[in-house]
Amino acid sequence: MGKQWGLVGAVLVGIGAGAGLLVWLGPDVETVAVGSRAPDYRVYDLGTGDSISLRQHYRGHVTLVNIWATWCGPCKDEMPSMQRLYDSLGPRGFRIAAVSVDEAGPETVRAFARELGLTFDILHDRKGAIQQVYQTTGVPESFLLDRDGVIMKRVIGAHNWASPVNLALVQRLLQPGAAPPAAGDTAETISAAPARR
Repeated sequence: MGKQWGLVGAVLVGIGAGAGLLVWLGPDVETVAVGSRAPDYRVYDLGTGDSISLRQHYRGHVTLVNIWATWCGPCKDEMPSMQRLYDSLGPRGFRIAAVSVDEAGPETVRAFARELGLTFDILHDRKGAIQQVYQTTGVPESFLLDRDGVIMKRVIGAHNWASPVNLALVQRLLQPGAAPPAAGDTAETISAAPARR
């Protein structure tokens, strides 16, 4: 009986030491949260056919990064409100980076965007690795960034982006030298369970 407890103790010590070593030697992973700078990531721009860096391409713009898929019902439900927000504030410099994580080819994603009449940037990450980089829980998931690429609002699930609150928030962020939004505007928001595949 004593040998068994000794073996159990040795295994537990080994597990603890291994976990400690992984934490000590492992890469630093920054949390993607409100108030932090959004991670950079390269995606395929379906409009131009180029591979772009999200950070470089949208630098200096208030940007909504939306991670979605054509098979996701809640994604399709929220897209019209994104288009209305873009129609209202796009002329003032507001941008939308809608990143599809569909495994299907670009034509499937383009056809979806045409069907809904979307005119903002439709991007594609066929491998879906952006989901790990942005630490998402499913689709849709959205990140509203200020001009410096700092996350001002994070929304998990479908959301009405054309609501008066969101319109006012984006308008404030678009003002030159805009002060950070009020505390209630930057709280992480969970509006619905995201779709998973």
